[in-house]
Amino acid sequence: MECMFGPVLWSWPSTCGFTEDLCQIGAGVSLPGITAAKCGAEVTLSDSSELPHCLEVCRQSCQMNNLPQVHIVGLTWGHMSQDLLALPPQDIILASDVFFEPEDFEDILTTVYFLMQKNPKVHLWSTYQVRSADWSLEALLYKWDMKCVHIPLESFDADKEDIAESTLPGRHTVEMLVISFAKDSV
Repeated sequence: MECMFGPVLWSWPSTCGFTEDLCQIGAGVSLPGITAAKCGAEVTLSDSSELPHCLEVCRQSCQMNNLPQVHIVGLTWGHMSQDLLALPPQDIILASDVFFEPEDFEDILTTVYFLMQKNPKVHLWSTYQVRSADWSLEALLYKWDMKCVHIPLESFDADKEDIAESTLPGRHTVEMLVISFAKDSV
């Protein structure tokens, strides 16, 4: 799902500016965060503090892309930690395909809610593969006083069967959404 962010992030300077603070949660190989850093954003990559090999993958991605300034922190969804408390306010939170296990949805939104408390204008940008039509964030968004706006993939030419010379998304249903506090206007 990371390649879905490509068209959005390549327009980064005109969309957000060069010095936005951005945190990618569940970063994995970190493509969206790496792309944002290459476009001038101040980036923090995070993955589970319980999976050190995932944090090492983030470090390797930064090394291979000559990005020593990118911060890497271990954040486990739903857990308060010193690293989470120490994060400065963010302008954008990226999450590429983190909504894949329903039992994690609330932990993800709890972490996002905490980051939104630091900057109520922050938005979570997420792409994800729809795995079941029965899974929904709606009740949890209501519980955490958040709202979601679906972004049509065709609005940034990501509605093809292959993106960035990959076979993604193929025939899978992929969605992009922006989550913010319910009081904010996206």
